[in-house]
Amino acid sequence: MSGVPQRTLLLWCPDWPVLAAEIVDGVPATDPVVVLHANRVVACSERARAEGIRRGLRRREAQGRCPHLTVVDHDPGRDARAFEPVVAAVEEVVAGVEVIRPGACATAARGPSRYLGGEEAAAERIVEHVAQSCAVESQVGIADGVFAAGLAAREGRIVAPGDTREFLAARPVEALGRPALADLLRRLGVRTLGDFAALPAGDVLARFGFDGALAHRLAGGRDDRPLAVRQPPADLIVTADYDEPVDRVDAAAFAARTLAELLHERLAGYGLACTRLGIEAVTAHGQELHRVWRHDGLLTAAAIADRVRWQLDGWLTGSNGRGGTRPARPTAGIVRLRLVPDGVLAQAGLQPGLWGETGAERERAHRALSRVQGILGPEAVVTAVLGGGRSPADQVRLVPWGDERVPARPGPPPLPPASPAAAPPVPAGSVRGVASSRPVPAGSVRGVTSSRPAAGAAPGAASAPVVVPPGGRAGRRAGRGRAMAEPPWPGRIPPPSPAVVLPAPLAADVRDAAGDPVVVSARLAVSAAPARLTVGDGRPAEITGWAGPWPVDERWWAPAEARRRARFQVCLADGAALLLAVEGGQWLVEAIYD
Repeated sequence: MSGVPQRTLLLWCPDWPVLAAEIVDGVPATDPVVVLHANRVVACSERARAEGIRRGLRRREAQGRCPHLTVVDHDPGRDARAFEPVVAAVEEVVAGVEVIRPGACATAARGPSRYLGGEEAAAERIVEHVAQSCAVESQVGIADGVFAAGLAAREGRIVAPGDTREFLAARPVEALGRPALADLLRRLGVRTLGDFAALPAGDVLARFGFDGALAHRLAGGRDDRPLAVRQPPADLIVTADYDEPVDRVDAAAFAARTLAELLHERLAGYGLACTRLGIEAVTAHGQELHRVWRHDGLLTAAAIADRVRWQLDGWLTGSNGRGGTRPARPTAGIVRLRLVPDGVLAQAGLQPGLWGETGAERERAHRALSRVQGILGPEAVVTAVLGGGRSPADQVRLVPWGDERVPARPGPPPLPPASPAAAPPVPAGSVRGVASSRPVPAGSVRGVTSSRPAAGAAPGAASAPVVVPPGGRAGRRAGRGRAMAEPPWPGRIPPPSPAVVLPAPLAADVRDAAGDPVVVSARLAVSAAPARLTVGDGRPAEITGWAGPWPVDERWWAPAEARRRARFQVCLADGAALLLAVEGGQWLVEAIYD
């Protein structure tokens, strides 16, 4: 909600439903006329008020006070249609008008008052212009906020800045336009807006609810929201006038390039891109030429210049068709050229960048990479595409530059990792979340995920789900937590992803604290906590933290293609983090973390 109300100018047309009935249906507004809704009077003419008719009266009572009364049904659509010319007339004087309801519209008072020489001069100018353009009487009120300006408009008054609260204080509570609330306030002894505004805001909210709190803000001279004025559409058309008629192709090409760059800069300033371009030309003899060019993508400055140049070339010189016919040339040179962006769409990528126009670097890179492909072949330049899969090597596919970048396997990208600081401290080498010792059939990896962290210092262990066989305690907990979604690829390594995926895994040796090899059984039970790692012929390194195992049993239905392995994340004493896999009793290093 806005804390400081904006200085607002509001135009109000008295008895607008009656005037709309006269404008649309021809009902004389000078006669006693009432507009009824739900069998009650919602508006009446001045002559009907002279007969004692007021808003809220029932139809029978109103006709009893004035037997020759003309009754009109309430039609909001008719009122809105008739009010549109009034709003258009106001917009001819001031910019940015918000329609409050049919019969009332508002705008910020600062702009018109500064342009027209003061608030009083602006109010007089608007009322006079509406009367001359639409033959409609209106009144203008200016105050701090829309609500206060609406009450001021009924008196044709300009409330001085800062005096809005005092202006509202003496008004009755019925001015809020909430009959039920006003009746309750009067029975409670609150008769004016000043008395209502003096009540504590917290007590008003507790007693009268949100609508009462909103009315309390209005009574205190504060608006519930700022003006949401309609902004006039941006003029995107560019025009060039030439003193000397352009009748040569080279001169036309120069003019096309200059005008195309101007159009592209104007569109980029509004974050727009052009997909359909209208080219208009006027010759010295008054002949008008028009053509529309469509483009499947986004027209750049060069593309716009090319199309304008082609079109001008066609108009000025023409071209022989197969039948030998030549289109008629203009009778004189072109003296005016207009470019109309007939189809535009929002394109934030066309906003200017720090080092010039965004997109130019991409175009240069595309040309350079395409040239490399032309020399070395299409497979010489590739880009990575993320997709589904269980291992890091399966989740990335290299695609030649320019080919369609579609993942080979379905599946969303990996989930973002949580902050490691959120995980509780876990002693290095603990095996929480690993498979239970309950018997599980060999090869079964169709488990569920556990949100409980595994080993302490390994990357991703603090926040990543661990895949365990069904029957373990973690599996039973996950089965009860229906809100936790299963990953699309069971057995996939949790985030973060490794920084380097080795093209060929390296042989490794993992041993426990006693120096015995660490073995993972068919039931996914680890023989002992991993303590030392040796990669190839290198020196042994101490393992300070680990997580796993993450079992994977792929293509078990095809024995010739079946593959079963378990992966671990380990953290070494020197700060390095590795992704290990054990398959057929052999340990392998698959990837390296940063």
